Amino acid sequence: MAKRAILQRLSDVDFRLLRVFRAVVACGGVSAAELELNIGRSTISRHLTDLEIRLGCKLCLRGPAGFKLTEEGERIHAAALQLFSAIHEFQAKVDETNRELTGRLSIAFFDKGITNPDAKLPKAIRAFELVAPKVELEVHVEQINTIETGVLSGAYQLGIVPLHSKSDNLEYYEIYHEHMYLYCSKYHSLYDHADSDITLDRLQKQKYAGFPFHSANMIASKGWKFKRRAIVNNEEALAMLVLSGGHIGFLPEHFTTRFIKSGEMRALRPDIYHYKSDHAVIVRKVPKASRRVEKMLQCLRDAHGV
Repeated sequence: MAKRAILQRLSDVDFRLLRVFRAVVACGGVSAAELELNIGRSTISRHLTDLEIRLGCKLCLRGPAGFKLTEEGERIHAAALQLFSAIHEFQAKVDETNRELTGRLSIAFFDKGITNPDAKLPKAIRAFELVAPKVELEVHVEQINTIETGVLSGAYQLGIVPLHSKSDNLEYYEIYHEHMYLYCSKYHSLYDHADSDITLDRLQKQKYAGFPFHSANMIASKGWKFKRRAIVNNEEALAMLVLSGGHIGFLPEHFTTRFIKSGEMRALRPDIYHYKSDHAVIVRKVPKASRRVEKMLQCLRDAHGV
């Protein structure tokens, strides 16, 4: 595609095309975005082509081989997220002048909170919807680093993450915790061993699956010197590896209940190999949180009794 000067002024057409582009990236491709946008693939593809022409660069590769952003597309997508975040911030400031809360509130959390009885997220959302019925909620499940980066950039207004290290630019409000234990499946060689036979030396020889980013999971595994032989970025993937029989790994106690009951998993020396993971709501310090964010934060804290 021939290069041309970047457009000097954003029009309503540009905003509409950027929204289409954002949706396609979020859905992972043109076909997947059809339902989200409620328009056909050919129309979506034409909108993307129009945006590429207006911006003077190739944004993505799309076709039988799949969907993939180009380097220029990555940069434009990041800029588009910042743009829409700024628009949401403007809307939030307008809200400050209105008695009724409106607009959109974007929340991101990390994996498996729905099965944790200590995580009162549905209760908090129910309370929020009673006091702010006109606010449109946008809920994401993401990796820890993605959530933190998203909150800092304004892509998400609130995040819920396991605590590990703290950023000076974020506020943290602890709301619940989960207990993590080391598990193997019924297909693993350690499954039928007595607890007395499961020594640290024996565990250190097993293939361990864990997170590659700084977290309580990484701290615990390094403390016991487990050898990570598989990398995962969420607990669903970790559970799959454990259930396959080839790996051991830490999982939340509440998430493994059904696997324990069915005999598909067992905890390995739960008296020793366990840790607690504290979860917190995070919001950025600057700019000042909108009324929508403050209200949701209060609902989360009230639901968890903190």
